[in-house]
Amino acid sequence: MQSKTPTIAALFLPIILITCNNRNASQNSETYPGKLVWSEEFNYTGLPDATKWNYDAGGHGWGNNELQFYTQMRQENARVENGNLVIEARKENSHGRDYTSARLTSKGKGDWKYGKIEVRAKIPAGRGTWPAIWMLASTTPLAWPDDGEIDIMEHVGFDQGKIHGTIHTKKYNHVIGTHKSGTIMAPDCSTAFHVYGLQWTADSIKISIDNKEYFKFANEHSGKAAWPFDQPFHLVLDIAIGGDWGGQLGVDSSIFPARMEIDYIRVYQ
Repeated sequence: MQSKTPTIAALFLPIILITCNNRNASQNSETYPGKLVWSEEFNYTGLPDATKWNYDAGGHGWGNNELQFYTQMRQENARVENGNLVIEARKENSHGRDYTSARLTSKGKGDWKYGKIEVRAKIPAGRGTWPAIWMLASTTPLAWPDDGEIDIMEHVGFDQGKIHGTIHTKKYNHVIGTHKSGTIMAPDCSTAFHVYGLQWTADSIKISIDNKEYFKFANEHSGKAAWPFDQPFHLVLDIAIGGDWGGQLGVDSSIFPARMEIDYIRVYQ
């Protein structure tokens, strides 16, 4: 089962302090040659656009002992309002779980091999929250970690303001303590929007915030075990609650509802 949990060692990597971005900071693609091939601007109201988004539903822990039940087509957990996608985790019982949330994917509706991806988002605060903007291979069935994972943004509420970018492969993953990761500080990440970015080519993966690169993973050309990133991947957007990483210091029940807001998603190739 796929995971998106760095080990504790990742928490001690060097960090960089940044401040809030201007909304227009990434309106162009000057650092990556190509054209806009897919976008979601969220200029509507209601449920997420079914031509672009699927739901992963369920409450089986998702390989990380997470505490939430992911619902499907429920506006309390996933909706578009005021020009933003809102993913909202709530403290409420569902299917034997104490929390509900949503996990959206673009699989089959937005799949890309290489490119630049920008997601302008504001993420929730609070101990026990674990929001993520990430990518999985569009293979069916998915083999994790063999098929790879790209974490464009992860944040755990017990370590407020520290943003993580990570890759997982068969050779490099947290289960065996070899995952590759970088961190950067964004103290206002829960009160202001930032642009979380990925530049992905045949030679490297670069992860950034507000166009500031803080993590790079190079293709060592040793085979799929180290580099499965030569196939289509899709986006995953979610807020997990608790889990092996997000729940290390427990869950503060007073913080709910907890929201991740996404202003836009743009993909260039």
